[in-house]
Amino acid sequence: MKFVMAVIKPHKLDEVRDALTGVDVHGMTVSEVKGYGRQGGHTEIYRGAEYVVNFLPKIKIEVVVEDGQADQVVGAIQSAAHTGQIGDGKIFVYDATRAVRIRTGEENDEAL
Repeated sequence: MKFVMAVIKPHKLDEVRDALTGVDVHGMTVSEVKGYGRQGGHTEIYRGAEYVVNFLPKIKIEVVVEDGQADQVVGAIQSAAHTGQIGDGKIFVYDATRAVRIRTGEENDEAL
């Protein structure tokens, strides 16, 4: 099994969710997070005062899929989240060694 974590721009969430549904991913965890990468933040003006925003709002998506599905999931996220602008995000893929469905006790691929 593979654990796929993606950090994307907030306005791309619906497109990514639709893309994942299209490749048979039926469950995901979504978190609102803040962070920065190479863009490092930006300056904004609020009520005439200028201030620096060091951490930008992002969305973190987490899914666990079968090994053979990981490349398809990464491709779906990448194509749906792409804007071509700095700050599009990153995708990380980890090995998931065990999964257990709490309700039934099913394990690993059956638990997904």
